[in-house]
Amino acid sequence: MARPFYLAIEGVIGVGKTALARLLQPRFQADLLLEVFEENPFLSDFYADRQRYAFQTQIFFLLSRYRQQQEIRVREQPLIADYTFAKDRLFAHLNLTGDELATYERLHQALAEKVVWPDLVVYLQASLDVLMARIATRDRPYERGIDPGYIESLRQAYERHFANYAATSLLVINTDNLDFVRNPQDLAYIEGQIRTALASAEVQAHIGRRTVGAEESPPVSLRSPVEEFLALTQAIGALGAALAADPTGRSSDSRRALSASREYLRRIEVSLDVRR
Repeated sequence: MARPFYLAIEGVIGVGKTALARLLQPRFQADLLLEVFEENPFLSDFYADRQRYAFQTQIFFLLSRYRQQQEIRVREQPLIADYTFAKDRLFAHLNLTGDELATYERLHQALAEKVVWPDLVVYLQASLDVLMARIATRDRPYERGIDPGYIESLRQAYERHFANYAATSLLVINTDNLDFVRNPQDLAYIEGQIRTALASAEVQAHIGRRTVGAEESPPVSLRSPVEEFLALTQAIGALGAALAADPTGRSSDSRRALSASREYLRRIEVSLDVRR
């Protein structure tokens, strides 16, 4: 990790992305890139009337996030962000329909081509009850009275998005039983997970390509077939544990483990094809 990395933290509203980014900054001696959401003049109106103000709110966020992303280039310091550019599209598909969604999609596609990919994305999971409790604790005026149904639909959208995510390296951390703001041990646990992920061959290979000025693209795994197989066995072990807890296979843990197993199988095939 001698070279500067770009780490992005993701998750649903209230999960603690910004708090974690701020806590990790001194530990990694990193710069911060924090989402600017309070400057959106439509946000309060959006929470009061989502259908009426969705398009204005979404376009403002898209352009604001794109402007911020232009600050991300080869850097002398590591960078930790509390969002990814891709998240904007998740919100758009929840809030927009018809011509408004089509207009948004055209604009998002044009802008996304000029955005730098993170070296690692950390997805913070949490249940609906935990999210609502954390939202209530921070007590932002425009979030008071926020519809739990909207947060649940957003939570499910994030789960679907990351279930088959392969654009960059991904670290998933369930935070239901973690309090990294008040408990130093929980923070140290998350830091350790991130350091391990950043040290992996796949992330280091992507950092190296970006450092020398190569064109940005989602990283292709450079690990050996044996390394991918070991990762596959871990994913299958997680699947077995999830099925033992819920034999129906309908739990989110089962779906994530099954998706991960499929992804590692795909990577083994890719790795073998590259070596032929």
